[in-house]
Amino acid sequence: MADVSFREYAFQTRAVRAGQVRTPEGEHNEPIFMTSSYVFDNARQAAARFAYEEPGNVYSRFTNPTVRTFEDRLASLEGGERCIATASGMSAILTTCLALLKSGDHIVASRNLFGASVNLFSNILGRFDIETTFVSLVDPSTDAEYWRRAIRKNTRMLFLETPANPLTEIADIPSMATLAQTHNSLLVVDNCMCTPALQQPLSLGADIVIHSGTKYLDGQGRCLGGAVVTRDPTVADEIYGVLRTAGPCMSPFNAWLIAKGLETLHLRMQAHCAGAFELARWLERKPQVNRVHYPGLESHPHHETAARQQSGFGGILAFEVAGGREAAWAVIDATQLISVTANFGDVKSTITHPATTTHGRLTPEQRVEAGIGEGLVRLAVGLEDLEDIKRDLQRGLEAISNGR
Repeated sequence: MADVSFREYAFQTRAVRAGQVRTPEGEHNEPIFMTSSYVFDNARQAAARFAYEEPGNVYSRFTNPTVRTFEDRLASLEGGERCIATASGMSAILTTCLALLKSGDHIVASRNLFGASVNLFSNILGRFDIETTFVSLVDPSTDAEYWRRAIRKNTRMLFLETPANPLTEIADIPSMATLAQTHNSLLVVDNCMCTPALQQPLSLGADIVIHSGTKYLDGQGRCLGGAVVTRDPTVADEIYGVLRTAGPCMSPFNAWLIAKGLETLHLRMQAHCAGAFELARWLERKPQVNRVHYPGLESHPHHETAARQQSGFGGILAFEVAGGREAAWAVIDATQLISVTANFGDVKSTITHPATTTHGRLTPEQRVEAGIGEGLVRLAVGLEDLEDIKRDLQRGLEAISNGR
């Protein structure tokens, strides 16, 4: 459970303090409990722990003090009652689906999802007779109607990313929450790109929040991790039950790293947002750029929705260049400072070509439907000096002009 003693404190304070329980050693920093199992006082206590008759540690697959520190801290930041940590962001999604869906159930998901999420819903869950209908995020004022039409009697889950990767589309979470409640479905929101520092979907009506701790929560590209946060104890118990049995658990060391990352999350997200906004405006003025996708720009079709439900516009933007894949690759290959990698949420800026990396496993038709063209480049803005990032991008843009 979240540490209720910290609920009266501000976000930044909870990010630093919530979840820690000091041992008799009196440590100031959170310890790492690198142990697979725990010793009981006697056979009676062991039996009581395994039967849930007595609280306490049992086995590190599903009870570990370091993992619990991370879980309680993130639950506090998201305004949730409980967090279940997992091995990765994708395992958080899979664990949630395994816990709450069964053969014959139906999902309505945003078409503009991370490529691996699309494959999970379309191919892996499809093998178990769990069907997914994908709906685009086009206009927040009318999206709910399109989603309503896609809902069936057996729809049990609405799943969306907001902002979506890589085109930064924004979903109106309160409208989607109302729709889910009306049709007795659960609204699951992937909050990876905003984090609770910028957006708290549970307070907007979502039932479940999904995280890839690999991204901004850790913030330095050091490890993998995922998490599921909810206010519903029944939902939490179902998800925890799958984690306990199936074992997609977070390692104590990764939990410690990501918990430490949460301590600076608020400051980092402010810096990421400021940098991305400045670079988005700078790119808009470049003749080689046809369009910039960033919700902080008034030209973004979902700008007003983002401004209403987020406290910042995020650190990721995408831009389109003329010339398709050849031009996009020329931009990427000409950079010398920015890391060419598909990950994001790092202090180091990263650049990638979504059509051949993050969304490369989608069919060409699926990419067209999602609006991911061959000329699209995604930039995750890190914490380097912005003038250095601009100079690096300028080299890439000049590569197009020079016909390289």
